[in-house]
Amino acid sequence: MNLQHSPFPKTAITAIALTFACITTNVHAQSAAAYPTKAIRYFVGYTPAGTADLLARAVGQKLTEAWGQQVIVENRPGGGTNIAAELAAKSAPDGYTLFMPTVANAINPTLMSKLNFDLMRDFIHITNYAKVPGIMVVHPSVPAKNAKELIAIAKARPGELRHGSTGIGSPHHLAAEIFKTMAGVKMIHVPYKGATPALTDVVAGHIEIYFGAMVSTIPHVKSTRVRALGVTSLKRVAAAGDTPTLDEQGLKGFDTGSWFGMSVPTGTPNDIVMKLHAAATRAIQAPDIRDRMSAEGAEFVGDTPEQFVAFLRAELVKWGRAVKASGAKPE
Repeated sequence: MNLQHSPFPKTAITAIALTFACITTNVHAQSAAAYPTKAIRYFVGYTPAGTADLLARAVGQKLTEAWGQQVIVENRPGGGTNIAAELAAKSAPDGYTLFMPTVANAINPTLMSKLNFDLMRDFIHITNYAKVPGIMVVHPSVPAKNAKELIAIAKARPGELRHGSTGIGSPHHLAAEIFKTMAGVKMIHVPYKGATPALTDVVAGHIEIYFGAMVSTIPHVKSTRVRALGVTSLKRVAAAGDTPTLDEQGLKGFDTGSWFGMSVPTGTPNDIVMKLHAAATRAIQAPDIRDRMSAEGAEFVGDTPEQFVAFLRAELVKWGRAVKASGAKPE
């Protein structure tokens, strides 16, 4: 209807508009107050029992206890987490579908030639639960006691030292690529299908260097089967003892690792987003969650949606550069 030729006075039109706005606001307020009224799905792009799965289930259990509605974790591995991400991105934006973004989602846009969703366009990012750094270790036969000594050896033997990872394009592979770029060294990448075979070979001395996750690598450090040279975060980690960071060993700004968060499809009402944010950040304060994740070297975050978005944009740039520099292609 053309308001200029409306049979109703302008004052009446204004009143109608205000009434409609109030009704809409009240409906949103009521929906947030009542939310959730049914089970919530939480898509995770990894198999059960891994860090992402365990953290999603731990947070989901806290939400279930708080709200009386079940949070069901749906493991949809495959496609480098893209299967789970696409399912979540195309779900109804009503607060009943959650997605756990991880570092893989910052790597994939550059690693993969085409994705059927956009991480920044198709999701509202609620909070980053925690960041978990990696660790660089060497076989005891390598006479390096720190990162500087390893760099010196690598420069003296260009293209000879081998570094293993959990797969091409994995965060641990790309952390090594960032290391090589920053240190100005050449080493041979040996990809494995997971941490177990990679650790088996570095312990056996078939490869000299390994960038890996804290939780699977630290037991081998404690048994002296491998030697820890550096942590990949900007801060030292209690789980790694007195192992210094790579940043403090001269690779300034070296900061890589995994992270785990909560996102919802774009279009989810803001009041529900903020209710989820409050509940999720409260959940990760729970001692049982913190004790479990501290063993993996986790640094808990619990940031705002705006801070999480800024973090994600920086991650996309950092990992995009690493992928391009490495020439990595999806397996």
